[in-house]
Amino acid sequence: MSSQLFAICFNATRPADLARFWSGLLGWDLAGGPDDGIDVLPPDAAGFRIRFLPGREPKTGQNRAHFDLTSASPEEQRRTVARALELGGKHIDVGQLPEEGHVVLADPDGNELCVIEAGNKFLADTGFVGALACDGTREVGYFWSEALRWPLVWDQDQETAIQSPNGGTKITWGGPPVAEKTGTNRLFFELALPAGADVDSEVDRLVALGATRAEIRDGGRVMMLDPDGNEFAVRRPR
Repeated sequence: MSSQLFAICFNATRPADLARFWSGLLGWDLAGGPDDGIDVLPPDAAGFRIRFLPGREPKTGQNRAHFDLTSASPEEQRRTVARALELGGKHIDVGQLPEEGHVVLADPDGNELCVIEAGNKFLADTGFVGALACDGTREVGYFWSEALRWPLVWDQDQETAIQSPNGGTKITWGGPPVAEKTGTNRLFFELALPAGADVDSEVDRLVALGATRAEIRDGGRVMMLDPDGNEFAVRRPR
């Protein structure tokens, strides 16, 4: 059995503050997590959690991935933006045009996020957390479709997107050009295997799909790189 998407992880200089921000913004519950992390739990047990892990490195460039939050109406978009600002977020400029309807913000640790305007058809079937939008090649979208066994729901003009067979948040990749990688990514995927599964067999499967083992050492997880060089982790079954 292949691994499942357990969490989207943030390396954070202030994990507790960041977890409170995202918990308040999404309305998801907080919980202590493994490996000294703080987790924000999805309302649906089938969904992925968001994990905040202690990291020493300050943010130096634009992240390769960010969350897109959806809006059912212009009023709801304004409420989401206002709530983010009240919780410690701020407006930022990443080159968006004045006529574009989405609002670009940063969380208290500088991580980008977008609040998408109402009527976005691509995210109509997702929920509040509409997408994790990533810079990446077409090949990395194919890799993650096979790795997670999530079907491709978009494959056009070098852009790809996948979505769980159960629906929910999409993961998208747009490029070229792909943003330059500056050091270790702040956001990364964490995969989990069911109890009793063979982690070595799963690592071999992911390598056969195009991943490589990373040099990073972590006793509780196998650290790997996807075909675009993005870090991800495979949790060892407990």
